Amino acid sequence: MDAHAVIAASRFGLGARPGELAQIRPDPRGWLRSQLSETRTPRLLAKLPPSSDSVRTFGDMRGSKGEAREAFNMQMRDAFRKEMALRSQTAATTDAPFVERLVHFWSNHFSVSISRSEVRGVTGAFEREVVRKNLNGSFTRMLLTATKHPAMQLYLDNVRSIGPNSDAGRRSGRGLNENHAREILELHTMGVGSGYSQQDVEALAAMLTGWGLLRGRDELPGGFQFDPRRHEPGPKKFLGRTYIATGQAEAELALTAIATTPATARFVCTKLARHFVSDQPPASAVDKLVSVFENSQGDLPSLHNALIDLDEAWERPFTKLRTPEDLVYATARALGYTQDGDPLIKSMVYLGQVPFQAPSPQGWPDVAPDWLGPEAMLTRVEWAEKVASDAVGKVASALDFGTDLLGDTLSGRTQAALTSAPNATHAMALLLASPEMQRR
Repeated sequence: MDAHAVIAASRFGLGARPGELAQIRPDPRGWLRSQLSETRTPRLLAKLPPSSDSVRTFGDMRGSKGEAREAFNMQMRDAFRKEMALRSQTAATTDAPFVERLVHFWSNHFSVSISRSEVRGVTGAFEREVVRKNLNGSFTRMLLTATKHPAMQLYLDNVRSIGPNSDAGRRSGRGLNENHAREILELHTMGVGSGYSQQDVEALAAMLTGWGLLRGRDELPGGFQFDPRRHEPGPKKFLGRTYIATGQAEAELALTAIATTPATARFVCTKLARHFVSDQPPASAVDKLVSVFENSQGDLPSLHNALIDLDEAWERPFTKLRTPEDLVYATARALGYTQDGDPLIKSMVYLGQVPFQAPSPQGWPDVAPDWLGPEAMLTRVEWAEKVASDAVGKVASALDFGTDLLGDTLSGRTQAALTSAPNATHAMALLLASPEMQRR
């Protein structure tokens, strides 16, 4: 019975590589658990520049126009393309695919997007500095780090938010920008309908004023800095608690307080269960994760181990449709792709999902209906045909190849289709377009 090995490789991981199923089969859960100790930044990403370099360049170019501005924009575009290519190559070749999936999940949870051009140069660094560095820490620490990071500060406009009664606010006449506070409550922690009010959004936005990037003529911008001149003075009442005026510490205390509330635990754990069990996860799975989250105060390693322990995640394979990004990684791993990641990014562009280009702060959707439109499915089939034509000669038999990757979960219907295909290219295209390859 290969179902558990396939679930480990495909739903928890990023898709099996040739011969990998045999390695996983004896102990699928142990195979996953052994990866969680891998905390190093992947080799391909280890020498990429920190976000401070890009923010410093952005600060130097502020107000520039013409050729200088275009040169800066091109530099940031090139930096983004390079990082995304290396990130994709990492996903295609990693020996710790469960860790990579967790990185991608949390990165999508704290989503930033290059829809804001000033964020382009720091999106990849955001994932390295916020998600990867805190994967073995607490949810609280990841939340605080994400909230302070230049990418999030820029993407959700907190750098533009000024306390109306602060020194800077009285001089400029500018006021609060609620975007960041609203998304923290709605998307990062408690979730819609969890009991917070518009007044709570405004209070958190006021506490976040002054949180921004390094400023000043004698300082090069490059990282987080609290500016008391922009901070709204006075106490703030947030979720029934009054926070006295302590500057930067106000928002830190508020974020720490909401990071482990029952509402946050249920919202986050529902998303995890939806990603690792099914689009409509059973309440039992969510409840188990919530219990671990609350008992461990949001300890992420405890939560990740609890995912492996969920019996509901192992009941049947192929409960989740692969997103386009997932499909590209799974296909690349199946074909043993180890080269430059640019072709993988081009495939994602063709299929309609590129990392860090989600259409809203909500991130990319994680349920099948959002990816199952007729045009989208036709695009997947056309892409499978193109990949199959390129793969001819690398795979002797599509049936043998599929069996190696999927074992006895390869259905009789798919096996029959592969056997009766008129030629090797068609057989390979049928395999790549099959339910077993399209789902995880």
